[in-house]
Amino acid sequence: MARKWTFTDRRRPGRPGTRRPVKALIVRMARENPTWGHRRIRGELARLGYTIAASTVWEILHAAGIDPAPRRAGPTWRQFLAAHAHAIIACDFLVAETVLLKRLHVLIFIEHGTRRLHLAGVTAHPTGAWTAQQARNLAMDLVDRLTELRFLIHDRDPLFTSAFKAVFEAEGMGVVTTLPRTPRTPRMNAICERVIGTLRRELLDRILILNERHLVFVLREYLIHYNGHRPHQSRQQRPPDIATQPSHDVADLSDQRTIRRKPVVAGMISEYHHAA
Repeated sequence: MARKWTFTDRRRPGRPGTRRPVKALIVRMARENPTWGHRRIRGELARLGYTIAASTVWEILHAAGIDPAPRRAGPTWRQFLAAHAHAIIACDFLVAETVLLKRLHVLIFIEHGTRRLHLAGVTAHPTGAWTAQQARNLAMDLVDRLTELRFLIHDRDPLFTSAFKAVFEAEGMGVVTTLPRTPRTPRMNAICERVIGTLRRELLDRILILNERHLVFVLREYLIHYNGHRPHQSRQQRPPDIATQPSHDVADLSDQRTIRRKPVVAGMISEYHHAA
């Protein structure tokens, strides 16, 4: 009886396994899009014309060690900065000491995408009204550029009042405030913190500032160098105001006299150019 009712002659092969290229594509989509779950990947495959069950996608991801249903939280702060770098501008205060032990406050802005640095103002007695007025002045100077910017990042300094924020919100920008002071707070405005360190190392630690007028003069001259000549790693060694970089073969540099040094900012900083 057992031999009679085995139905051996009626057996057919089971459902064929998923082809290896399809598995590789599913894993690739999951790794390139961390927030996509198995159903979202199934939909993307269907849009491409490949019909596959959601349970199959789930099994493939699970076998590859990938969570088939990742958390639906937003991107990390680093991912946010990288994705919106072209549309972010950040600001912070820099403190400088004069030879007469007078403390001056400098409000600076820096665009994340281009690394272009802006000097908003210098004062010995910053107030909320003064900060808001510097924001208005900057908005007038960047009237065309502000249409491309979407976010402003600043810390929780009380000088950044509601009037200060209203200037940028009126331009359609979102204002992002860093978290309360913690060991990780400087990372939330890291690019602005880094440029402040650059200003100290390359300029303020190497010169004696006499007064507010002297500081403004020195900073404006440095900004010309920073935006027009200083190379930036994040921009493939291009300055903020330079779109394309000249290319020369190092082997062609047979005479160093063709390279001329140009001292700037009272001779503290050197720029090198090809001789005319």
